[in-house]
Amino acid sequence: MDGGGQYNPRTVEEVFRDFKGRRAGMIKALTTDVEEFYQQCDPEKENLCLYGFPNEQWEVNLPAEEVPPELPEPALGINFARDGMQEKDWLSLVAVHSDAWLLAVAFYFGARFGFDKVDRKNLFAMINDLPTIFEVVTGTVKKQTKEKTSVSNHSSSKSKSGSKGRGSDSGKFTRTIQAKDEDEVVDGEDEEEHGDTLCGACGENYASDEFWICCDMCEKWFHGKCVKITPARAEHIKQYKCPSCSNKRVRT
Repeated sequence: MDGGGQYNPRTVEEVFRDFKGRRAGMIKALTTDVEEFYQQCDPEKENLCLYGFPNEQWEVNLPAEEVPPELPEPALGINFARDGMQEKDWLSLVAVHSDAWLLAVAFYFGARFGFDKVDRKNLFAMINDLPTIFEVVTGTVKKQTKEKTSVSNHSSSKSKSGSKGRGSDSGKFTRTIQAKDEDEVVDGEDEEEHGDTLCGACGENYASDEFWICCDMCEKWFHGKCVKITPARAEHIKQYKCPSCSNKRVRT
């Protein structure tokens, strides 16, 4: 099963783009779209799988009927465990299986199109530079760099309290990251300070030319575009809650 029809990446770069697209879709399902994902994984339905597609979309569906399948299949029956464990543990379990599936698909393409030892090594190195879905969903990467980023955030908010988008008039702007066009030196310092910061939605690294916002509940950072928050809208938000924190409630 594959969204958008047949697609066979044949080079290391193409396989990596395929990997990133599928990964982004699955991260979206387990973070920003988690409420919809939860509802679709009804335990009363048949064995369901979570699919990620190269166009960064996701889908919960039955496994492919053909044997053997066109591509390796993701974990089967993820919906059956939904109500038998805490939501965060269930999402973490799905994330681990999603990571395994992404690697299986990537190296399936590698084997199919004859990647040699160097190609396989390069492909794995590119994949390994990205945090896993499990790390994004559980915040493991955030925890590993929390001490460093909290110190840099503190010094950054002090040294640039008068900079555009980080005004001292509003406390929330000490929790948002924006490009500062008027000061290239500050740009470079900010890029270095926040280089380890990862978006809680897509898992990508911080870039100084993008607007970011931090959830006041879970303290995860997000691209504004990933959570559909613009700088103008952020000015009117006293306490920002990311989609996951906004949708949290007691599951029965």
